[in-house]
Amino acid sequence: MDAGGGRRSGLESALRAAIRQGRLPAGTLLPSTRGLAQELGLSRGTVSAAYDQMVEEGYLATRPGSGTTVAETPRRDQEPVRPAPAPTTPRHDLRPGLPDVSAFPTRAWLACTRRVLTRARPEVFGAGDPQGRIELRHALTDYLGRTRGVITTPDRIVITSGYYQGLGLLSGVLATSGTRTAAVEDPGHNVFREVVRSAGLRTEALSVDAHGARVESLTRHTGAAFLTPSHQYPTGVPLHPSRRQTLCAWARSTGGLIIEDDYDGEYRYDRQPVGALQGIAPDQVVYCGTASKTLGPALRLAWMVLPPHLVQPMLQAKQQADQFTETLGQLVLADLITSYAYDRHIRVTRLDYRRRRELLLDRVSTVPGLTAHGVPAGLHTLVTLSSDRPTEDQCLARCAQHGVALRGLTELHLDPANRPQGLLIGFAAPSKRAYPAAVDALFTALASIVETGSS
Repeated sequence: MDAGGGRRSGLESALRAAIRQGRLPAGTLLPSTRGLAQELGLSRGTVSAAYDQMVEEGYLATRPGSGTTVAETPRRDQEPVRPAPAPTTPRHDLRPGLPDVSAFPTRAWLACTRRVLTRARPEVFGAGDPQGRIELRHALTDYLGRTRGVITTPDRIVITSGYYQGLGLLSGVLATSGTRTAAVEDPGHNVFREVVRSAGLRTEALSVDAHGARVESLTRHTGAAFLTPSHQYPTGVPLHPSRRQTLCAWARSTGGLIIEDDYDGEYRYDRQPVGALQGIAPDQVVYCGTASKTLGPALRLAWMVLPPHLVQPMLQAKQQADQFTETLGQLVLADLITSYAYDRHIRVTRLDYRRRRELLLDRVSTVPGLTAHGVPAGLHTLVTLSSDRPTEDQCLARCAQHGVALRGLTELHLDPANRPQGLLIGFAAPSKRAYPAAVDALFTALASIVETGSS
């Protein structure tokens, strides 16, 4: 910047500060350009240019014959009001459904990124495919087939910007095509339930017991059923084999659609993971998977394996929503899968999470009135409370006092009144080093409230 430009910029900054801080109130008559130029030792042209700029920005006003005055602006005699800071992460985050993001395979991701960028053709940096990169769809076809028993081809897969988006798009497609009623698990994920409702679908409850959702209550008037069959959220039980057959028979006989949320299907600790439901009814099931539980929610990468008749409607909905999901992340994930670095990451985290779960269950057994539920799987454990124990709300409040974040069970029911009370304890979110301290803080809080019987 030349000397004149620098002096003009300095004058503008000084005028802005004086007006914002109230030292030049609205209506104040400023010196003439000639007078101020002589006072400050500047050229008249520099002062005139600064005044003109401030008029353009709304700080000053000019009227013929009246000179230049400070314009009416909101009071600035105090510092600008800053937005409230975002909620901080709790000291001990034991909320369900969150992975240990400190275990993200950074080195492998970086190596894959380098390979992708080295090989990338120019078109990679242009507009993407609403269906998702073909490289990722090919990689998922192989991976889901060998690890989850999913039957698909790349042309039946649609990549979405997270499961939340995919669920919303699919619910809208169903509503547009004439579906009126959808069954949802009770208890189930309340946020996702609201997504289904906001698309215009009426929801009906599928109660859950020790064998999973009670699918025998489905009728021909129900158009779709949203389920977590491999590891029911939040109870942690898999759908019983006989109920899997009942569910698929319902879909075939009525034309109903099954939406399978396989949110944490990779994590089973006592045996091989139960295969996806989609493998036994590929034309009646929409299979939904995500990288949020294995790698991290920040990636915003999820996938849907669709029956053929839903591919085009979903593509149209995806294109209208955001045109396409970010491309480079898809290519890196595809490379991570095809190089088997993704499999290695799953094996490492699966072993770590199994040990964490075992530690958690050992501690649950030391507190009277707590009962753990669910098979050895997933990223959380449901613990219910005896009726003569402190309430769920009291436990959550006491844990919060100790810096521990959990989630309660009752809010996940369609009707929370008179429902079993419990705590959903996630064992994956803290880092490996921080996890023992988080468990200590949790059970210090629970033991204290059980002993006192009050908050």
